[in-house]
Amino acid sequence: MLTIHAAGLLLTGADVLPDGAVAVDGAAVAALGPLDEVAAAHPGARVRRWPGVITPGLRQWHGGALLERTYHPDPREYEAVGDRPLTGERLAALEMSETRWAGSVRRGLQHMLRHGTTAVAGDFTDPVVRTAVARSGLRALPGAGAPGTEPDLDPFAGAGGLAGAVAGPLTVGGRADLAAFDVPDEAALIARGAGTCVATVLAGRLVFRGR
Repeated sequence: MLTIHAAGLLLTGADVLPDGAVAVDGAAVAALGPLDEVAAAHPGARVRRWPGVITPGLRQWHGGALLERTYHPDPREYEAVGDRPLTGERLAALEMSETRWAGSVRRGLQHMLRHGTTAVAGDFTDPVVRTAVARSGLRALPGAGAPGTEPDLDPFAGAGGLAGAVAGPLTVGGRADLAAFDVPDEAALIARGAGTCVATVLAGRLVFRGR
């Protein structure tokens, strides 16, 4: 079923469209434009209205560090190890099994989806990570060219703006990877970051919904 994702502002990566919309047919973008025009051209489509801003899906440059050198605690462990990702000596101090590690990788990928990420960069060497990334549906990209910033689940951290954070522009016929953020404009999105994400669409599938 064709779905239209609409918001008060659509940032395609090339254009800025107030009251914009993205029509998604299967895994691809079928149309981009003002909501009234897109809806009129696709009268049978389901319309999902999101608060704030829709952008292309984001790129997580630090996939290797966040998935292969970081432990993401299970909520059942919070009392013992806290709720923040563990690295370095704190990671080395954990008694690790393959099952526990696989759970961390899955949670790391889920955290990325909650931050509007649709592509993850990294030269993955851990077979557990490679398998999990392949199964997640996230686009896997080479790690070369990553900025020299501290790894952060927020792709806007150190990105320098929207252009540095997105995986690529939204285009008609292209893969339907997009995210919605509960902010009024691009400046607020950069200032407040990807933690404001309310929806992530991965190859046309709604994989995260915050409300």
